[in-house]
Amino acid sequence: MVWIWLSIVIFLIFIEVTTVGLTTVWFVVSGIISMILSLFIDSVEIEFAVFVLGGVFLLITTRPYLLKKLKVGESKTNLDRIIGMKGIVSEDISYLSPGEVKVDGKRWTAISDIDIKKGSTVEVLEIIGVKIKVKEID
Repeated sequence: MVWIWLSIVIFLIFIEVTTVGLTTVWFVVSGIISMILSLFIDSVEIEFAVFVLGGVFLLITTRPYLLKKLKVGESKTNLDRIIGMKGIVSEDISYLSPGEVKVDGKRWTAISDIDIKKGSTVEVLEIIGVKIKVKEID
């Protein structure tokens, strides 16, 4: 049974390496525990229960912490630096249609929750796709 657990562990490692989703790594650990357990007992049911319950337990208890710690799925770009910068509205912005704002020497399509007139000073709140969300400042 050790060889079966070893092949399961290798297969799960391959899946984790190709997907990088931090999902199967927990079952790799529980597979190794089940493989070691198979050296001492001959009950496939117990080994399988340890594999499933151990993997689910590790997944539930440690995955959220590691995702937060490793910041998986979050990629920042140098464009994030414009958040908080001030810009000038070069085309009127209304709630229903985007306008244009010049920030850091570049023109951006801009949206806002309120109407903002050309020439107003705005602050960049966030980047949404290829548009920036702004608010008017005094």
